[in-house]
This record gives sequence, C-alpha cells and structure tokens, in this order.
Amino acid sequence: MKKSEVVVIGGSAAGLTSAITARRHYPDKKITVIRKEEKAVIPCGIPYIFGTLGSPEKNIMGDDAYKKNKIELLIDEVLEIDRKAKKVALKSGEEIEYEKLIIATGSLPMMPPIPGFEKENVFPVYKSLPHLSKMLEVLKKSKRLVIIGGGFIGVEFADECKKIEGLEVSIVEILPHCLQIAFDPEFCEEAEKILEERGIKLCTGEKVVSIDGLKNVEWVKLESGRLLEADVVIIGIGAVPNVELAKKAGLRLGPTGAIVVDRFMRTSDENIFACGDCAEKVSFFGGRPSALRLASIATAEARIAGANLYGNKREYIGTIGVFSTFIGDTAFAVAGLTEENAKRQGYDVITGTFEAPNRHPGAMPGMRPIKVKLIFERRTGALLGGIFMGDKAVGELVNAISACIHYRMTIDDIASFQMGTHPALTASPVVYPLVNAAEMALLQAKK
Repeated sequence: MKKSEVVVIGGSAAGLTSAITARRHYPDKKITVIRKEEKAVIPCGIPYIFGTLGSPEKNIMGDDAYKKNKIELLIDEVLEIDRKAKKVALKSGEEIEYEKLIIATGSLPMMPPIPGFEKENVFPVYKSLPHLSKMLEVLKKSKRLVIIGGGFIGVEFADECKKIEGLEVSIVEILPHCLQIAFDPEFCEEAEKILEERGIKLCTGEKVVSIDGLKNVEWVKLESGRLLEADVVIIGIGAVPNVELAKKAGLRLGPTGAIVVDRFMRTSDENIFACGDCAEKVSFFGGRPSALRLASIATAEARIAGANLYGNKREYIGTIGVFSTFIGDTAFAVAGLTEENAKRQGYDVITGTFEAPNRHPGAMPGMRPIKVKLIFERRTGALLGGIFMGDKAVGELVNAISACIHYRMTIDDIASFQMGTHPALTASPVVYPLVNAAEMALLQAKK
C-alpha cells in the first residue's frame, strides 16, 4: 500500500493552493494531490472560452506548480475514504494511507426542477474540458441561445457568447433584475442597459416552467406563457457542494449541505480538513451560514487548511464576499454587504455615493467615470460594503475595500486615509471617489 503524509482530494483552485501551502509550511512532508480530470480548467475563466479566448485549451491550469513544489499529482478518482484506517481507495484499485487529508472536491452545477433539462443541447456548466469543448462546438452551429439565470455565470456567458457570429442570446432571470443578489438596483439597471445595448434580450421577473422539444431543445416556456425559441440552453443558476465522498465517510454536513469545518478548516474528523466550494461557510457579518462559492474564497480557505495540518496557525474570519465582473467595457464589483442586504440583515445603514473621472485632468487618455457607493453601519460608522462601476481599476479598488471591511475601518478612517495618485493612473486626490463617498455618508449621518 502506498503512503503519503498529506493527501489532497481535488486539483482545482482549492486543492492546488492547499497543497502548495502545505509544502511551504511542512517542507519535509510527502504531499499527494489526486485529481480526477486529466487537465484542470480555470473555473473563473470558463465563460471566456466562448468569446475572448475562443478555445477551452486556452483556459487550462498548468501542472508546473506540482513539479516546482515537489507535489505528486495522481490522475485518478477517490472512491472511498476509510477514516478508521486513514486511507483512501482509488478507482484504479490502489490505496493510499495518509496522516492528514484535505477534501477539496469543489461543487457541481445546481440543477433546477424544470421538466426537459435532460434534452440534447441543454448544458449545465461542468468544469470539464470535454464537456466545455462540446458546448463550444454546439454553440458555433446554433442560432438561438437561452441562458437560465441572470447572476454572474449567466451574465458573463451571455456577454461572451454574444461574440459568436450570428448567435441570438437571451437571459431568463426570476428576480426583477439581473445580478440582483450581488448589487443594489441602481447598479443592476446600469448593467442591464449595457447588456441590452449589446443585443442581449433580458427576460427578468420570469420563471422557466419547462424546456421543450423532441430530442433536442426547441424552445423554453416561461410562466407568463411566453415561448423563447432555443437551439441551446445553458443553465447558470449557481452551484451545490460536491460532498458525496464526505457524506459516505460520515463527516458532518452543515445547513447549506457542505462539509462542516471549524475556524481552522478542520472537519468533524481531526485528521481531515476541507476547503473550497465543498466546505461550509459562515458570513463575516454575524456568523450566519453563507452559500457563497467563489474561487477567491476557496483559495483563502485553502491557505488556512494547508497551514494548519500539523498545528493551528491561521483562522478563518468568515466570508466577506468580494465579486467583480466585466460587461462590454465596463467593470462592476462589490465587497461585503449591499445596502439592501445590510438592511435585510437588520443593520441601520447610511450610504455615500460619489462619481469621478479615473484620470486627472479629464482630458487624459483613458478617462472613464468611476462610481463608488459605500455602506456603513450608522451607530458605529463601521464599513459594511462597497459597490463600484467603471473601468478595470475597480477590480483592485474592490480588493482594497475588502481589506478595509476586514479590519473594521470606519467612515472617518476611509475619509482620511492617504492614497497615492497620478494623472495617468488614478482620479484626482481632490475628487478621489473612495474618500468622497465616505464624506457623502458623513453628510448623511449629520442630517
């Protein structure tokens, strides 16, 4: 029987990151990653296969990191975890003993209870190279695409698939707005304008009742009675944790159906850790269960799990939730709570919104307006969230705001922090949007 002191199940973002972290903290341990896929795709890059990249092969996670960090990579499938014997059984018939095990099995596409989803050319978004290759092949021959779900997956797929020549694209979203779970309505409306300007048809506030046709999908029926013709349907309504192995092994599962972990990413078995989409999460804001599943969260958890295998070194603070997306040539991003979500959770909030050019003077090349909305708790002034819209710079501004939330900065902290500016790179220090959005919130507080 083969032995490896550390065994990681799963080789996507969480699995690879946890193995690399374990190597950095425990240089003398033998580390083995077991990955089912011959080639692992980059999860967040999947929509861009269908437009910007043009090929699944351009969205592959390379395996050089395994060699560089002296990590053994096995292409195989784990069928069973024997907790008592501390070993895993593989599809190949091999067994591997472990001292510490990390489960990073990720997630699977959420499948709605809609009649007809088994028809040909109806595609959930699996993180599988052959599956994605087939999707692209079918889409290139199609004329009408209907996407079920107007969240990040649906919107990014729509924006990218619209780049396929001759393809009509529609989004069906049950909520009043696309992206409504992540953004406040005024930002959703701006995103929807851009989507419509790009020729994407939006059916918001609509529920899909069936996917119809003979063998292949031919149309999608909505609750309103409306019929959308479709050669292809993509289901993008979210993900569910992939926990079959953990469940079979008797590990405790939590309220969202994921594997229960403590602040050190340890499961109900002291020698087994879990991280990424398969692990249960709690919110940074109040500690409620969180169903957020993002690669950025997965890698943060993986760095905690990998460091804590042989002693507690890092703790999980809870999920803040940091999102960004790019529609047309406009970036949208959010960290923490939106105004609507904060109020729903019982916070008394004040907000500040400010818009300014991203260059100074405004005649500088590359000038675009950046809009910032900051959300604060009224009594303490603590920052709860930030929403951004503008050029690509907002992808890093949102990360800065996430750090401010993490360290519980207040309105005055944000309003008085020192920033670096440059005419060709940033907004003017006079109208720097983060600072001025905080000042707008202070004015509201005084009222």
